[in-house]
Amino acid sequence: MKTKFKQLPSLSMGLFLGLTTLSITAHADIADAEDSRSQAATVDTSAPIAALSKLTSLDDAKPLKVTVPKIQQFKTKAGVPVLFVPTTALPIVDIDLRFNAGSARDSSIKQDGFGIANMTATMLEQGSKRLDENEFTRAVETLGVNLSSSAYKDMFMVSLRSLSDDKHLLPASDLMTQMITEPSFDEQILARNKARLLVGLQQQKQDPNSLASIAFSQALYGEHPYAHPSVGTLETVPTIEKKQLVDFKNRYLVAANASVAMTGNLTLEQAKKLAESITAKLPTGQPAAELPEPKSLSTSKHIHIPFPSTQTTVLMGQLGSKRATNPKDQQQQTNFAVGNEVMAGGDFNARLMTEIRQNLGYTYGISGSMNPMLARGPYQIGFSTRNDKARAAIDASLDVINETLDTGITSDEMQLTTDNLKNSFPMGFASNAGINGLLGMMNFYQLPNSYLSDYVNRIDQVKLSEVNQTMRSTLQPDDFLIVTVGQDDPWKDKKTSN
Repeated sequence: MKTKFKQLPSLSMGLFLGLTTLSITAHADIADAEDSRSQAATVDTSAPIAALSKLTSLDDAKPLKVTVPKIQQFKTKAGVPVLFVPTTALPIVDIDLRFNAGSARDSSIKQDGFGIANMTATMLEQGSKRLDENEFTRAVETLGVNLSSSAYKDMFMVSLRSLSDDKHLLPASDLMTQMITEPSFDEQILARNKARLLVGLQQQKQDPNSLASIAFSQALYGEHPYAHPSVGTLETVPTIEKKQLVDFKNRYLVAANASVAMTGNLTLEQAKKLAESITAKLPTGQPAAELPEPKSLSTSKHIHIPFPSTQTTVLMGQLGSKRATNPKDQQQQTNFAVGNEVMAGGDFNARLMTEIRQNLGYTYGISGSMNPMLARGPYQIGFSTRNDKARAAIDASLDVINETLDTGITSDEMQLTTDNLKNSFPMGFASNAGINGLLGMMNFYQLPNSYLSDYVNRIDQVKLSEVNQTMRSTLQPDDFLIVTVGQDDPWKDKKTSN
């Protein structure tokens, strides 16, 4: 059984989706380094290397022309919207079936029933009414397909990757249909899952990042459905019952609440038949109710969680934005993505990384991201630092943010970022999985097909004054929620060493 601790879906093209992620990789090949040093001794370094001193090849670069995947759109007889992109390079098909049914719906099944959606997703993979757990697993492995289900805050997703020939795809799609419409929810397996998940939740207490994330969400969202962890808690997981899983499936895994994304080696006619076969047995049902909007904190709040460690984990931020569905708001989110990449992006050119890591040496990495969802998602900045430097690092980070908001980013910083965004844009649909992730996101949030085709245009429409204004109107660092997990409370003694 796969214990699911995922909180957010894995989405392609972080900045394109309004997200910024940090990834720092350091490695060295000793032999190559030794060889480089020996060569350097014989090279005349007084003369500049032309290729490195100036990227002359970019002087006459023409504007990037991008041909985005051609999206075909249709609905099944059950009314489920489908986005499809045919690709013939590989004999593979990717399918995402998404429901407006994440862990934010747990309490609608049972008051404080945290973990119901996650447990439902776990058990969809563990047998159907026709095949027990072992038989189902054997069928999946025999076909060599990837078949999984996951619950996040907003969405519930069932995914399939299979070879595109009928010998593999047809039985694979039948297994997918069994998962969704005929899960067994075996009582013994449920008991085993709960026991394993409780062990995982106990272990989570030893992870400062998990502790910070849970505390941040609870403090930021209060009574809102986003406040609780998707996997549930030590108190709620033992109370999950089979009936609640059945109720969740019957209420939310329905045609009126579904969307499909398909990418792969299929014709349009084949895609339509496949979509029909997957959705035909779904109950019609009703769309999920709109989630309430969370309320912003009225003032700054500091939370410290004692933890025996030489490092303090810091998570700071505020309520962010919801997923934009109209051109005006989409442009605003693009403006913010550009400004935030300059200020808090994960690369070494970002202002926070430059100051907090390189100049002050407080951390190995710091980054901030906006996570728009159906309701307002969080904006978060995170890093770890030595216990005795925690308050100084927090204050220095806030200084960088405030200075960025006060003086704005520069035109050179904006140009570098927009060039990067445009030039990296095609990477988002360089694979079937990348394309399907974009299709699934667009269909789930009911975005028009032009959302993808207009991306480069939105980047070109970015103006420096509007970027800076958007940053100022979005972020309120004086009211940030700040969570720290470490040995000492950074606010216990305001006198910190520098």
